[in-house]
Amino acid sequence: MKDVIIYTTKTCPFCYKAKRLLKGLDITYQEISVDFNSKLRAEMASMAGKTSVPQIWFGEDHVGGCDDLHELHAAGNLLEALN
Repeated sequence: MKDVIIYTTKTCPFCYKAKRLLKGLDITYQEISVDFNSKLRAEMASMAGKTSVPQIWFGEDHVGGCDDLHELHAAGNLLEALN
């Protein structure tokens, strides 16, 4: 299974929604908070091409944000994308 990395902030409701889905599916993830860390936020933005959070990766594959994660799950492709 690929490693899951999610960039978040403490005040983002979409970050909590994405993490709730992952936890509900018993998927472990590494959370990287970009709160008050402009270097990490710039790193995330450079890799994702976006500054919004959450930004989610499965291994080297950029999934996108919360809506993208939920769409992947609704289509029945989330667990397949992790393998």
